[in-house]
Amino acid sequence: MKEREGGREGRERIRQELIAAPRVVEALVAAVRTQVPAYAALDDERLREVRAIASWALERMLHLWATDGALTPADLRRLRGIAAARAADGRPVQAVLRAYRVAVTALTDEVAACTPPPDAADAFALARMALTTLDTLSEEMAAAYTATSEDLAADRDRALRLLLDDLIAGRHASVGALTDRATRLGAQLPDPYCLLVAESTEPDGGSGVTQETATELLTTLTTLTARAGDAQVTSMATVRGSRLVLMLPAAAGRTAPEALRERALRGCAVSDEPLDRIAVAHRLAADALDTAPAHAHHPARMLTDGDAHVLALLAGRPATTPDRISRLLLGPLVHPGRRHLLEALTSYLDTGSATAAARTLGLHPQSLRYRLRRIAELTHRDPRDPWQRLTLDIARTIGP
Repeated sequence: MKEREGGREGRERIRQELIAAPRVVEALVAAVRTQVPAYAALDDERLREVRAIASWALERMLHLWATDGALTPADLRRLRGIAAARAADGRPVQAVLRAYRVAVTALTDEVAACTPPPDAADAFALARMALTTLDTLSEEMAAAYTATSEDLAADRDRALRLLLDDLIAGRHASVGALTDRATRLGAQLPDPYCLLVAESTEPDGGSGVTQETATELLTTLTTLTARAGDAQVTSMATVRGSRLVLMLPAAAGRTAPEALRERALRGCAVSDEPLDRIAVAHRLAADALDTAPAHAHHPARMLTDGDAHVLALLAGRPATTPDRISRLLLGPLVHPGRRHLLEALTSYLDTGSATAAARTLGLHPQSLRYRLRRIAELTHRDPRDPWQRLTLDIARTIGP
């Protein structure tokens, strides 16, 4: 068994041992995720960021312990930057500071588990360094967090853009944290919502897609929506690459096609996903615009949830169950009282014409055409349109 070694030599040995072991950073991150709810459901990008910060903090704290040092101005600048970033993405400052306390506790456990462990004097030095460092970083980070929050609140439009950017990237821990962040901005998120992703129909692609375009379109749609009684909620707009992304009350989806057409835009609106799946809604809409054939776009309508799910299914990466896709597309036709309409649709799809379908069902052709019009009214899909006929055919094929 090794003899105990104290002083800076012993601390340096422990420092090198812990820095060289990748498991130590993972242990710190795991402790934070287990004990701090705001960190439990972070996406992969945020976890990489947390690991990078944990690795830096581990190296700095062990260095301070080994050298009897103190946080440098560069350390304080980085801590303030981290706090400002957390204010921008809405992670509560209480959760951020608790994460550091949990990580420091986990670090002391790792130090104590080394063989041989630090002697009493070094253990006291570790405790003193940890308390002093936590006190300093708490003051610096709380001040930076507050200052950034106040700046963001003063520039509310920018703060709302950052919020929407984080939502569609999946960078929020829970619906509760999301609601708290919106409340701090004086915002009420639309629920149910419509997530609209739009792009230019012009050959030059996104050259005309700017934040100003997004804001102007948002103003137009929210003005129309306000007449439907949704004036209290907060709509948001941002730009992702060559596309506009708008989060609106669900009712706004019905007014969007004309507004898009006037601006030479086309889009996909997803409105059937809950608040905790906004990132899924964005991915569905963006993928739909990536993969939809030209004939799927029509000046009088947008792609919607049903189109997006069909395209995802055809691409081999379905985002929900076949039963749900079928119900999204067929809607009221699955009601027992409308089985006659579903039968008419099935016969029309099987035969390819209203006359042949009517003959199969023993109906007058005009009666069959009337049923097709009712199907279009109820599903917002015209069986005579090639793309919409395909989506309806898929729906009735994969349905229960």
